[in-house]
Amino acid sequence: MQHPVSAPSGVTAPIYADRIGFAQLTRRAFEGGDLHPLRERLLARIEEGTAEAGEGLDLSLIAQLLGEKEAGLVIQTEVLSFHQLFRTPCAAPKPRLRVLALAADIDMGGNTPIDFLLEDSDIELLTLYVVKGVGLPETLPEHDVVIVIASDSEECREALALIEKAAPHWPKPLLNRPDLIGNLDRDKLYRLLTGVPGLDIPVTAPTTRAQLSELSRGTIVCEEITGELRFPMIVRPRGTHAGVGLAKLDDAGALAAYLAERQEQDFFVARFVDYASPDGLYRKYRLAMVDGKAYACHMAIADRWDIWYLNAFMAFSEEKRAEEAVFMLDFDHAFAARHKIALDEMSRRVGLDYFIVDCAENQNRELLVFEADNTAVVHNMDPPAVFPYKPPQMRKIFAAFTAMLSRHARAGEESAA
Repeated sequence: MQHPVSAPSGVTAPIYADRIGFAQLTRRAFEGGDLHPLRERLLARIEEGTAEAGEGLDLSLIAQLLGEKEAGLVIQTEVLSFHQLFRTPCAAPKPRLRVLALAADIDMGGNTPIDFLLEDSDIELLTLYVVKGVGLPETLPEHDVVIVIASDSEECREALALIEKAAPHWPKPLLNRPDLIGNLDRDKLYRLLTGVPGLDIPVTAPTTRAQLSELSRGTIVCEEITGELRFPMIVRPRGTHAGVGLAKLDDAGALAAYLAERQEQDFFVARFVDYASPDGLYRKYRLAMVDGKAYACHMAIADRWDIWYLNAFMAFSEEKRAEEAVFMLDFDHAFAARHKIALDEMSRRVGLDYFIVDCAENQNRELLVFEADNTAVVHNMDPPAVFPYKPPQMRKIFAAFTAMLSRHARAGEESAA
């Protein structure tokens, strides 16, 4: 029986439900596998009344991977109403370490996809969903270290608040403290990183449709929303990710046209930074910050400013891939060395044990930070025949992540001794 208490009172071995998990199912979808047969089998088991809770959670994820987000979330919430603890078995017959991940009831992109980071390791993953109205259990499953994987989104606020109350009394080392995750909000991160030497991060200001409408009509000026704002500007609906609703607006007329196409009431705005390289191409980097050290995840190259890896079409350009390979190979003594002061200070101020940074270099070669979060996907799914340089780099990140978990687990044992 679970109760919404402020802190778990002990450690025991409550029953968990096994599941296939995020990494395996996402990999099947990414590689073009047909998830429909598995979906039908799981639906049949639910109709028969023989499905386990873990199968229900897998069905929720399959629905989301197939583009049926709302249906998937309904299934997930129903499953989590009666069961909150799930196991993703590790590759080894006997786990060397048990990690407890604290998650929220949110869509598949709202929790850190930790399964990918632990793939093929000897670490067992237990995921405990902190659910509204249920909270944390009185007793916890056996674990060596715990990490918060819920995001900074509005939907996770209650889960993070419950974890934050419990954190000071947690019986094991706790990573990615919930009070620090909230600093990753777009309108908080720039305040946190203002003044870091060699780092450029535009002020990201919340605004409303009403304010933007006034701006489009000329009844207010950009500086009335935030001091450094001007045209061209970047605008996006509040709460969106992956480029949804993101636009560069050159003038008031473009703003009026943008608002006419959108229904949202709340937005973020920021000044546009032209970060094109001398060759006219844009280069955007994803870094993983693990235990205070930066690792290269990918480099996207495109002739457009609004890049993410898929729209850069890296798989179709041998020249782009060659540049990305060099970026990864030389990362420690090139990019990371060039931005060492900025990266170190950013890591110190953010304070999280693990987080992701999307960034570039501005035309003064400063580190231009777009966003940071703890839930971006870091994976090893790219075909090695096309990206032979990626698997070694991903394994380096995964090894750093598991080493971090092991270090904290040992520290916890030593302090308890």
